[in-house]
Amino acid sequence: MAGEKEKVCVTGAGGFAASWVVNLLLSKDYVVHGTVRQPGDSKYAHLNKLEKASENLKLFKADLLDYDSLRAAVEGCSGVFHVASPVPAAHSVADPEEFLEPAVTGTLNVLKACVEAKVKRVVVVSSIAAVVMNPDWPKGQVKDETCWSVPEYIKTTKKWYYLSKTEAERQALEFGKRNGIEVVTVCPSVILGPILQSNLNSSSLLLVGTVKGGVESLGYNYWTFVDARDFAEALLLAYNKSEAGERYLCTSHAIGAEEVVEKYLRPAYPNYSYPKILTHTEEEKEYLSSEKLQRLGWTFRPVEETLIDSIESYRKAGIVD
Repeated sequence: MAGEKEKVCVTGAGGFAASWVVNLLLSKDYVVHGTVRQPGDSKYAHLNKLEKASENLKLFKADLLDYDSLRAAVEGCSGVFHVASPVPAAHSVADPEEFLEPAVTGTLNVLKACVEAKVKRVVVVSSIAAVVMNPDWPKGQVKDETCWSVPEYIKTTKKWYYLSKTEAERQALEFGKRNGIEVVTVCPSVILGPILQSNLNSSSLLLVGTVKGGVESLGYNYWTFVDARDFAEALLLAYNKSEAGERYLCTSHAIGAEEVVEKYLRPAYPNYSYPKILTHTEEEKEYLSSEKLQRLGWTFRPVEETLIDSIESYRKAGIVD
């Protein structure tokens, strides 16, 4: 039918970053199928309040391990943004399967459903967790899309989240080649930015803890991050402009926690209780490049905008005073 809007699906649509993806797609006049665990749950109410949601957003009850639920959600879609993935509160858990099965089996379920539904392209969200754990990479050399985390090495560190992202991404790209479906992967760093909902994800907790925690130190003093709004733009560029089978790193800023606090946060919010120990070690630094994504036309906002917009959204939600 002439003039019919393009229909796409976003998995895990209620999540912090995925909500911004849904928001962007709606603003660009896509019809969006969003998968969530319980469509009637109040924690997804923010999605229905997005502009154009009433006419262009449909929420589907789906689970990554329930193939039939995914199949229904992707029906009639020309593209899928697979954003859903288990994210740990801490990056170390007792049971590796807690991450591996939803990440790997869940991703393959999404892709199989897409093949059956004749979806043309799937953008799979991976993570820099699938990039940075490589002991053979030359020290100090900038990591790009050719760098992959090494599963055998990850197992020695027991960072199962990193293993789940690495395995899921590799298998997604291989599945695409084998089954003739266009798969593109995007590997974001820590995603910060204003929240659209009132519950906090693990990356937002990092920033909330910095201003509200009253802790001595953060235990994570070198931040490599991207704004959720810029991340959403990156996914749409990968969807519309990338070649099939490509991989993109998505990160904007690498900055020490001391600079985050002293240059940006304390001048704007002098009364918060900041951690006392903010210095980072050289070992904490990651050198990552998003040049490939920028060649597609990607741009990102300045550090200050992300940090201030984030804090203002936490204040508005009553999370920090």
